[in-house]
Parts: sequence; C-alpha cells; structure tokens
Amino acid sequence: MASTPPPPNNFNVHPMPRLPSPSSSRPRHSINSSFSFGPQSLVASLAGANSSTMSDPRSFALDPNHSILPSSPLRPSPRLPRRTKSAARHPLANDTTDVSHDETGRGDDEDVYEWSIVDRMRLWRHDALMQHLYDSAAFWGDKILSWTNDPNDAFWLSQTYFLTHQYSRAERLLTRPFPSAPPKSSPEGPATNGHVSTLPASDGGKGKGKEVMPPAMTAVPPIATTRLPVGPSEMIDVAVQFEAGVSRLVDMSVACRYLAAQCQVRQGKWNEATEMLGEANPFRAAGRSGPAVPNMDGGIKIEASMCHLRGILMLKLNRADQAKNCFMEALALDVKCYDSFDQIISGEMMTPDEEWEFVQSLPFSEQIPEDAEFVRLMYTSRLRKYKHAKEHALVRRRLVEEFGLGDNPDVLFSFADALYAQFRWADCFAVTSRILGLVSVHAPTMPLHIACMHHISHLNSKLFILAHELVEKEPESPISWYAVGVWYLSAKKYSEARTYFSKTSLMDPRFAPAWIAFAHTFAAEGEHDHAVTAYSTCARMFAGSHLPMLFIGMEHIMLSNYPLADEALHAAHAICDADPLLANERGVMAFNHGNYEQAVALFQEALRLAQIVQTSQSAWTSTYLNLGTAYRKLERFQEAKVAYQRVLEIDPRNTNALGFLGMVYHLLGDTEAAIVKYHETLSIDPINGHIIELLDLALKASAAAGPFGFKGFPGGEEDWARKMREHRDKGKGRQTAGRSTVQDIPQAAPAADEEMSVG
Repeated sequence: MASTPPPPNNFNVHPMPRLPSPSSSRPRHSINSSFSFGPQSLVASLAGANSSTMSDPRSFALDPNHSILPSSPLRPSPRLPRRTKSAARHPLANDTTDVSHDETGRGDDEDVYEWSIVDRMRLWRHDALMQHLYDSAAFWGDKILSWTNDPNDAFWLSQTYFLTHQYSRAERLLTRPFPSAPPKSSPEGPATNGHVSTLPASDGGKGKGKEVMPPAMTAVPPIATTRLPVGPSEMIDVAVQFEAGVSRLVDMSVACRYLAAQCQVRQGKWNEATEMLGEANPFRAAGRSGPAVPNMDGGIKIEASMCHLRGILMLKLNRADQAKNCFMEALALDVKCYDSFDQIISGEMMTPDEEWEFVQSLPFSEQIPEDAEFVRLMYTSRLRKYKHAKEHALVRRRLVEEFGLGDNPDVLFSFADALYAQFRWADCFAVTSRILGLVSVHAPTMPLHIACMHHISHLNSKLFILAHELVEKEPESPISWYAVGVWYLSAKKYSEARTYFSKTSLMDPRFAPAWIAFAHTFAAEGEHDHAVTAYSTCARMFAGSHLPMLFIGMEHIMLSNYPLADEALHAAHAICDADPLLANERGVMAFNHGNYEQAVALFQEALRLAQIVQTSQSAWTSTYLNLGTAYRKLERFQEAKVAYQRVLEIDPRNTNALGFLGMVYHLLGDTEAAIVKYHETLSIDPINGHIIELLDLALKASAAAGPFGFKGFPGGEEDWARKMREHRDKGKGRQTAGRSTVQDIPQAAPAADEEMSVG
C-alpha cells in the first residue's frame, strides 16, 4: 500500500517577496549568531531560507505556518517485505496480496522499502506516548535523537519530558548547544522525521504514488562525535571552538522554541518565557505571516499557538490589554485556536458588542472553507446573551438540526446560558443537570449549575452534597472550592464563604464568579466600602464585564453617594446597554435626583429589555413597583394603579404592591378601596407599622366623612403631609440588604420612606 499523501491544498499561495539574507557572514546554524534566547536569530534563519535559491532540508522546521503534525510518523506500522515472483508458478499463484495490508493499486514495478531502525523506534516512541508509557518513550526517543540530531526527534523527546512534568529537563534539552548537521537527504528531496515522500510516477508507471527510498544510515558527522562543552560558560566555549555546525534547538525549530517557552511558563519563569517568545509576534514582518497565509498541513499554526502563549504570559505579568491583543492575533492567524477564543470569552476581555463584531469578522471562509460555517456557529453560541437573542436562537437551532449536536455538552451549555440570562433558574438547572449527566464535570457549566442551586431554595441541601463530592473528586480544581463557598453563602455564613472564594481566586486568578461572589459577601454583611474595593478589583481584571461597575453603583446608592453611583452606572452602561437590571438602577438614580420623567422612561426601558431576552416577569416585580412610584410622584395615579395591579397579577400576595395600591386609592380619595387594600396587606404582614398608620388615617377620614360625606384627607392635605414626614423620619436609615432602593414620595408630601427592592 502506497503511503498516504498529505491532504490536498485548496489555497492559492501567492509568492511572498524575498527578504535579504542576514548581514552576518556566519552560517545560519551557528551558535555565534546569537547569545540571546530571543527569537531574532530564528526569524533571521527563516528569512535566509526564504531568500535562498537552494532547498534547505530543515526549512520546514522554521516555518511558523506549519503545525506539529509533520513531526509525527504518518504510517501506523512498517511494511512487510514483499515476496518475489516465481515464474514457474501458475499466474493465479503469483498473487502477493497480504491480508493484513491493503496492497490495492500497487504495481509490480514499484519499489518497496523496509523501515530502518530509526523508523521503527520512532513508531515505538509514539505508541509508548499513546499508551502513557512515558519512560519507554523517553528511553527510545533518547537513542533516536543521538542518531539523527533531528529537531523533530528532540521535540518529541522534550514533549515526553513535558508530559511527565520534567519541565527543567525538557528546557535544558531544547536550549543547550546541539549538533545541527542535518542527515544526508535523498536526491528526491528531504525526508522529515519518518515521512516518506509520495511523488507522481514519471517512468511510465501506472500513475500511482511511489515510495521514495529514504537515505540509508550514513556515517555520523564528525561534529556529532565531538563532546560539546557544558556548564555556565558553554555558550562562549562553543562559539570559540566551533564556527558552524552547532546551534540550539530553539534556534533551529519553531516547535522547539514554543515548547521551551511552555516549559518556562510551567516553571514560573515569566520573563525568560517572554524573551523566548518575544514581546510581540516576531514573524509579523517576516514576509510569510498573517491570516491570509494558509496552514499547509491542516493543523493549527505554531505561530498562532505562540501568540496564545504570549497572551498567557501577558496575563501573568498583569498586562491585560496586551494579552487581549495577543489572543485576538492568535485567532486571526488561525481560527481553530479555540484556547485563545476561550480566554477572550471566559475572561470577559471584550464588551458584548466587541465580542460579536470580532467573531463575525474572523476569516473562517478563507482559512477553513469546508468547515467555516460550523466553526462560526460554535463560536457564536458561546457569546454572551444580552443582545442578538433571535440570532442566538437560530444558531442553537441550526447546531441541533443541521449538525446533530442536540445532546452535545457545549451546545446544551449555550441553552443553559441563555436561560440563566433570562432568570429562569429552574429551566437552567434542568439543562445543566443533563450536561453533568453526560459528563461528570463541564467547566463552563459548573458555575451556572451551582448558581441555580443557590437561587432555588429547596436545592440548598443538594448544593452541599455537590460541593462535598467535588472536593473529594477534584480537590485541585478551583470550581470545587467555589461550590463550597456558594454553599456557605446560601447558609448566610459570609465569613466562611469569603475564605473559600479567596482560595478559589488564588487557585485561578481569572475565575470571575469567585471574585464577584467574594465581593457579594461584604455587601451582604453591610460592609459597603470593602464591597466597593472588591468589585473595583474585579472591574479591573474583567474589563469587558459591566457587572462589577453595576454592583459598585448599587453599593454607592446604598451609601447615598449619588455622584459616585452615577459615575459607576454610566461606566457600566458604556460597556453594556442591554441589561434590564442596569436600566432599572439608572432609573433609581434618576428618581433620587428628582427627574421622575427620566425615571419612568428608564423603568419602561428595563421592562422592554426584559421582554426582549424573554425573562420571566416574576423577576421584575420590583421594577413595576418602582414604575408605579414614579408615576405616583408625577400625579399620574391611574397609570400608577395599573403598574401596581400588574404586580398583583404576577404575585397576588405582594405586600408592597397591596400597600402602594391602597395609597393610590387613598390619594384618589377612594377611602373605602384604600381601607380594603390596607386590610389585605395587614392580613399578610400584620406588624407593618406604615400600613397600620395609613389604615388609621383612612378610617378616621371615613368616619369623618360619613356615608354621604366628603372623601379626602382628614385634617386636610397639610395634616397628611405632616403624617408622611413622620413616617419618613421613623424609617430613615432602613435599607434592604444587597439591593438599591427608591425613596417612595407621595404627591402631597416631601418623602415617605416606603422602600422597594430593585431587580
């Protein structure tokens, strides 16, 4: 069976402009070219390879547009020796087909090659890696590298060390001086790490691909038999002793440089890893880089992976803006680099509008024409659900109907995320339970699942069981300790909850729910200054999320710091203008400033946005209450009555709505209807002091008027205003924990502190 050819290239690659050769006269694979671990020498080597008219047998290792795929053997097993023909036998007996190998299409005149010892040992190495026999892989890989001096073999040996967490050992192999003399190549072209070139037959054969015989093992190059200096001064000693033929693997192979940087990141060597990768993409100006340059082997470009790792480093160094740019560049270079997409979305580095525009602008069709639509739909399904509700619904429907992913955890998570944004806790919990039934732990789903259990009171006991199971199964996972913290938060043990949220954020500083919940514990205890500080830290780390600024605004409302509250809410609105809760809070501030018309408009906008995202109406009873209060201040009593009646349609036992509706009837002069509503309120909340006082006023007015008397305020409106001022003084300072409030002001009095929860 002829070796499988690489997949056809469907891209038209335009010839790139040739770059001048490096000014240095030293050979490219020389240790003298650089004493730095920066990528400049590797980029110079790539430029030299592009400008050279001769074929460089290792130029593929310098190309950042390749993936790791060419470094692996293509064939699963060596070919059995072919039997010779026997002329004395019947023609039917000359069939040489082996039942264990597909020999279809192989002509009798084709050459057959048996794998060399290096080929077989490369197979052993890869099979050992697949079977997690890392010591076996390292043992055979070390012998292969001693024979071949091939950067790909060094890469796989270092990869073996990396998989066994021997990061220092892998880094040393990749950065020490190394003989760079390439193995002798066949006349047909260079062989690459076990690959057998498949070329069209040109000798009048049957047109099938031929296996080109790889070069035989040649004598070891003289430099490979020389012991290279080692130790602190090895770089200088090598430069003195060898003018050429010695280099570092990180200067010979992009894959080796990338893996070396990975090792340094795992060891916490942030500055060294940054030097290894470069502060910015070094290939950007090399002539063969960019979204338009295709990946030739169908994998993920190493250049994109290097940009992603550079973004991780920028996060470690607290350079969030640079990290975002690195992740965006990685995705632009190769849309298949999902890790960068996940960092942008889960880290909330962009606003919802920026996320949508960026994903829709990615070059899916140019880079992966056959799979462009599927990848675009999958990425779109992960975006936040504040806007484009119809588009998101269409995306989910297409993924289910056209691609058959109705039971895929990631697609189900998109459903759950939409339900959570609509405050439909029970429905969201049903979907997340399905996901966790398919896979025991699904990282994006777990925060939603835990939050739903927190919001649904009868599931708090199950939350304790879940947290206990997670800690036992995955004690090293931040989500396990986050679940413990949420359980303590549900039990109102805020100090203990804060301890576990702090532990979660130490384990994963980019886990946004832990930072928000940590700040919530201060807010729940009334420690508003500490809460503002914690929310501010969260806002700095997750610049694309409006929630920290929203919560800062709510805390300042609780503290009556209205200028600071306005500033925070305006900042949140600049990030996201489609959150109904934010519109409600802005309405509260307009009310506090006495701008009642604007307050009415903002409360109506909040209800309109809630309908757009198909939110459950029961979640917005407070907004209807606030709307009714704003109408009442504007003396639009009929509209206020409609707003309060809407609340009672949703929740007939809402004491605030009953009491406020009674006040509206009282203000309209319908004392008898007001008395009925006051009695209904007291039947549910019999110790409500405000309603008792108002009922007393209504009864006095009814008694003074008689059955046919005047309907109005006993003692006149001045006496009514005095009573309301007394209520305000009694209630001054009362706050609803964790919620901003509207100061309820009846039309005939300066203020009465009838509080209404928001959201």
